[in-house]
Amino acid sequence: MKRIISKDGTSIACWQEGIGDPLLLVHGTTSDHLAWSPVTLLKQQFSVWTMDRRGRGHSKDSPNYSLERECEDIAAVIDAIGTSVHLVGHSFGGLCSLEATRLTNNLQSLILYEPSISLAGSGWSSAVKTSMERLHDSEDWEEVLLHFYRDILKTPRAELVALQTGPGWKARVATSHTVLRELRSIDHYVFNPQRFNSLQIPVLLLLGGDSSSRRYETASLLSQGLPNNRIGILHGQQHSAMRTAPDLFAHEIMKFLKEQP
Repeated sequence: MKRIISKDGTSIACWQEGIGDPLLLVHGTTSDHLAWSPVTLLKQQFSVWTMDRRGRGHSKDSPNYSLERECEDIAAVIDAIGTSVHLVGHSFGGLCSLEATRLTNNLQSLILYEPSISLAGSGWSSAVKTSMERLHDSEDWEEVLLHFYRDILKTPRAELVALQTGPGWKARVATSHTVLRELRSIDHYVFNPQRFNSLQIPVLLLLGGDSSSRRYETASLLSQGLPNNRIGILHGQQHSAMRTAPDLFAHEIMKFLKEQP
């Protein structure tokens, strides 16, 4: 484990495995760096870096949270790696990764897997918001997690049961205090394509073939607003292909990166 100090002084924990061009993987909500453990194929061709985003796992937190601090964390890790990096971001980690591109010049490519750009149509209604805030205030962390997966992400029951009975559930519960602040960040974020006019690196927008229509609407918005991008489909998958089809996920990334000069 390595520790990298972010712009505000927060210590961010990172891990590195494999040999080759550096590839940084940024996890989504309720996860930590172990979310990427099933994707072993990438380590055969890349120097794979993972990180615990602030407030979870081995990384520290700060009293005043903001999306900007998350983006600075990613940029700090990229710059500490010390060479041109391929960046992969999933879900909320995808939103953070997109914004981090504006904070570093050490990027070679960007892969966004269903980034959380908008909650429009996702179930983030006033009733769900009130329930989430009540559970958060009562520190009922497992119910916060279940509420997030069941009522906001609309996770299929079979997949939710698999998560609950899997070895990582306890760790997910431990991160659930970060869920509400990330949902609020998503709710307030507005994608402005003009801010990314100078982003010339190649971008892959990954989608699950069975994902909801709102994921495709987000991908379409990004595709129209980012200068150099294409869309890739993970057939038969939804929002968690790194867990449900890790080899397919890895092959799609390797295929895209192989196409780059």
